[in-house]
Amino acid sequence: MKISKKTLLNIVLILFVLSFFVTPIGYYGKIWLNRLFAFSPRVIEKSEQQKITDYDWRLKDEDWNFFNFEESKGNVILINFWASWRLPSEAELASIQELYDKYKGKMDFYIITNEEQEPVKAFMEEHGFTFPVTYLIIGDKMAVGSSKAPSSYLIDKSGNIVIHEEGISDWSTGKVYKLLDELITE
Repeated sequence: MKISKKTLLNIVLILFVLSFFVTPIGYYGKIWLNRLFAFSPRVIEKSEQQKITDYDWRLKDEDWNFFNFEESKGNVILINFWASWRLPSEAELASIQELYDKYKGKMDFYIITNEEQEPVKAFMEEHGFTFPVTYLIIGDKMAVGSSKAPSSYLIDKSGNIVIHEEGISDWSTGKVYKLLDELITE
């Protein structure tokens, strides 16, 4: 029995598609596709920007110590809500790590999850992420809303929400770097 080229190509295509559902290749392929289709976040027009009025927001740091978001008042702030079990979050965090490496010490980063500490530590280690993790206190009031993970906010020194993105974004772009340079020097 001879198999035609067309049949062979169809079999290879079907196996490739199946690999996305049953093998680790598929998992990494999905992350790669998420990163490929992640675009730079959209900057909100000045006239449409909302302002944070209440910085009184209790959070926990990596060591599970309480602190207040008010410490960041007057700084440029990136807030990202994420979950280790959400594939788009994992894809987005790689660009946030690059942003953190470039801007740590120049702005404040709140990479926030509502998960338990141990799984988050394992996730961070596995992926080589070094940005500081912040833990959400469920039920406490928040300075910004979060309806889903991933979701991000970029806030200027005056408390204006310059960017609000729900879903995955690429934070490691020239457009974002240029905006941050402008916001930091204001």
